[in-house]
Amino acid sequence: MGKINECLKRMFIFFNSLFLGFGCMMIYGLFKASAYSAEISSVGGAEIGWLWAFAIGVLIVSSLGIYAGKSENNLVLKIFAGLMVVGLIIMLIFGFIVVGERNKIKASFTSASSEYTKPLMDNAEFKSGLRELQQSARCCGVTSATDWGYEIPETCACDYGSGCTSKPQGTTGPDKVYGQTCGGILFAIMDTIFQAAMGIYFGFAVTAFLGLLVSVLMIHQIKRHDSSGAASISMKGF
Repeated sequence: MGKINECLKRMFIFFNSLFLGFGCMMIYGLFKASAYSAEISSVGGAEIGWLWAFAIGVLIVSSLGIYAGKSENNLVLKIFAGLMVVGLIIMLIFGFIVVGERNKIKASFTSASSEYTKPLMDNAEFKSGLRELQQSARCCGVTSATDWGYEIPETCACDYGSGCTSKPQGTTGPDKVYGQTCGGILFAIMDTIFQAAMGIYFGFAVTAFLGLLVSVLMIHQIKRHDSSGAASISMKGF
């Protein structure tokens, strides 16, 4: 009979095996993505580097967990528990960073302050994408039509129906523009990404916490087994 409850041990090994498979799939996906290394490096090589580090970390920690469960090694379980603490802290930090960035982006897309909109409108690629969005989503500007300055683009032109408003005074362009702004639509698109990121980070934080609890329980069972074994040996000697 082992030192650890058999049901707990099997559950521990099973979940670590799932994460081992997840890590392998991430590695496979990153190898596939390496075929587009030139494009990736131009848009976010640093982020890909973090994904590699995360995938390798998942492989190492899950492999260590499987070995710790099978061997019932107290020291290895303590190392695993320590890694769970580190992982929990890191996931919480990144999760709260994402929350902060989400709130910052929301403010930039919904606040009427030019402090947020001006840097966006100074970006040529953003302005080009905004023109396309205005035509398809029937909106104008990020927070108002005045985001375009003195020249309102034709993609803001409204067909004199409901939802139209007069162009801002002192500007050129269509007489009637869409009253709805694009800020809320832009944020809704980006918020999907933020929600997914928060779900991943906080989900892994919960998983790390549960892994910590199970590993501590297993360490306790090993200690109790060893102490009871030592006590029985001393009684026989007596």
